[in-house]
Amino acid sequence: MTGWLDGKRALVVGAGSGIGRAVLDAFLAEGAKVAVLERDPDKCARLDEELPGVPVVQGDATTRADNEHAVTVALDTHGGLDTLVNCVGVFDFYRGIDDIDAEDLSPAFDEMFRTNVLSHLQSAKAALPALRDGTGPSIVLTESTSAYYPGRGGVLYVPSKFAVRGLVTALAHDLAPQIRVNGVAPGGTLNTDLRGLASLGLGDVRLDDSPGRASDLAARTPLNVALSGSDHAWSYVFLASDRSRGITGETVHPDGGFRLGAPK
Repeated sequence: MTGWLDGKRALVVGAGSGIGRAVLDAFLAEGAKVAVLERDPDKCARLDEELPGVPVVQGDATTRADNEHAVTVALDTHGGLDTLVNCVGVFDFYRGIDDIDAEDLSPAFDEMFRTNVLSHLQSAKAALPALRDGTGPSIVLTESTSAYYPGRGGVLYVPSKFAVRGLVTALAHDLAPQIRVNGVAPGGTLNTDLRGLASLGLGDVRLDDSPGRASDLAARTPLNVALSGSDHAWSYVFLASDRSRGITGETVHPDGGFRLGAPK
């Protein structure tokens, strides 16, 4: 490993599985001291068992109290905070406007934007005082290919990821020069526990359970790759490291070249 994050103190929100867990593992391998905020109690228990040296806070990233508690635990355990990463998300399984009943639209909207956007805002707000006292502080938020191309999600998911894209830009502007803020916009991802909206009856549906997902993902990209969370994690490592100290308000796109169009 490179040791790019030696001495860095990080809080990873949503680190129980998928991209978040891959980021956690990569940060630890690169020398960072990490604390975790995770909602799912089973995932918290697994983290406690597998990574006994990592403080894990069970809580809801959409709430002020749980984010502030996680920041306090990070400070108490590691003596400071230099990096915040948020990997929290929920999916709509490509539901279009005609696929959502009128009475379901408002609760589904609230759930989508509360999970995908408010969680990022709450995490950033809670972490700001500690980050301002940190060393080379930065925030890395999780966007999506869906924040740039229609059709990579439904009528709720795509706008929610556009909102995260806007949040990266707004925070980068507001927090400069003290804190850098960047985004990672993964393409389709293998080995993820990303689930659907409970308000649409999709809470137990996992994106990774789609038949033939690996071959479908590869077929969409010019590089013919189906990427996993561990592939995406290195973008977060770079953006959290001092190697990217001149970068803010930007987005890394680990998506197999999706923006280049259909493969030959």
